[in-house]
Amino acid sequence: MATTFGARPAATAEQQQRLQPWVEKYRPKTIDDVSSQENTVAVLRKALASTNLPHMLFYGPPGTGKTSTILALARQLFGPDLFRSRVLELNASDERGISVVREKIKTFARETPRNVGISSDGKVYPSPPYKLIILDEADSMTQDAQSALRRIMETYSRITRFCLVCNYVTRIIEPLASRCSKFRFRPLAAGSSQARIEMIASAEGVNAEPGVLELILKLANGDLRKAITYLQTAQRLHSASNPPTPITTMSVHEISGVVPDGVIDRLVRSMGIEPGEGISPSAASGFEGVRNAVRSVGREGWSAGQVLEQIHDAIVPMESIPTMAKANAAIAIAECDKALCEGGDEELQLFECCLRVKDAMEKAY
Repeated sequence: MATTFGARPAATAEQQQRLQPWVEKYRPKTIDDVSSQENTVAVLRKALASTNLPHMLFYGPPGTGKTSTILALARQLFGPDLFRSRVLELNASDERGISVVREKIKTFARETPRNVGISSDGKVYPSPPYKLIILDEADSMTQDAQSALRRIMETYSRITRFCLVCNYVTRIIEPLASRCSKFRFRPLAAGSSQARIEMIASAEGVNAEPGVLELILKLANGDLRKAITYLQTAQRLHSASNPPTPITTMSVHEISGVVPDGVIDRLVRSMGIEPGEGISPSAASGFEGVRNAVRSVGREGWSAGQVLEQIHDAIVPMESIPTMAKANAAIAIAECDKALCEGGDEELQLFECCLRVKDAMEKAY
């Protein structure tokens, strides 16, 4: 009997669900599931009831639910059967040239939609007589592509509606933006983000030390997608050990690349600054002390660019530090960041930056 080697059995639906990224698994199924965007959801709910969508422009920080919202709205409009034929989703950061607009987008936009009856899941959907084109990361489109798109939006508006999704609305040309209803997505409120993360942690049986979920939300800084990704990565890391261990705060820091506060505090003290208070000459270390603090950062493997960002965030909010000292420190941090971008040695550049910040604090005192 012949034996076939190399063929893998097809994954069952349960296995596919288990292996699915949590970001996709817990993506909102309806617009009512979208967190913290009450004004936008209220307007879209009315548009869904009337089935009369305008061209739309969703903008706001990453991870605030822009793509999830329009996909949920499209599914509620067309249902599972019509979704594939009526909705075209393109990531404009990959397909951003004028050729894509003239070929793929124009071809889809000019096709007249066909109506069907009841969906295969037994539900009745509005199924309005138009199609929907979703352009994700539309701010990456070239100027020529955006100019070509505005004519298509006008010509085929009767049978095709557009939704542009972007992070930076200023990168969308004004003639294109003026043809759309704008919806601003705000960074997620801490309460709704925490409720969502706790729900996912409970559903997935996550075992974490106290304070871990709060730390994940803090490091994600309002980006729910980033927070969910951190949680899933940490869970996979700790569940793979034998026996499984609870997720620790240090694991979250290592996964996110954000330097622990203790490391930044030690570095800032060596420059003569008491964290949260201000300039403190008694806390300052000499040349050797600063070098040892910088070396310890390098030995622990933290990114110099991330360290610079956190030093900046630690110094600038302190009201007790004079403005001129902050300005000189900011210049030193900016020049160090530029040198790192140009390929400078991380330890040497960070060491020089810390010495310059230390000198600025000493002069201010």
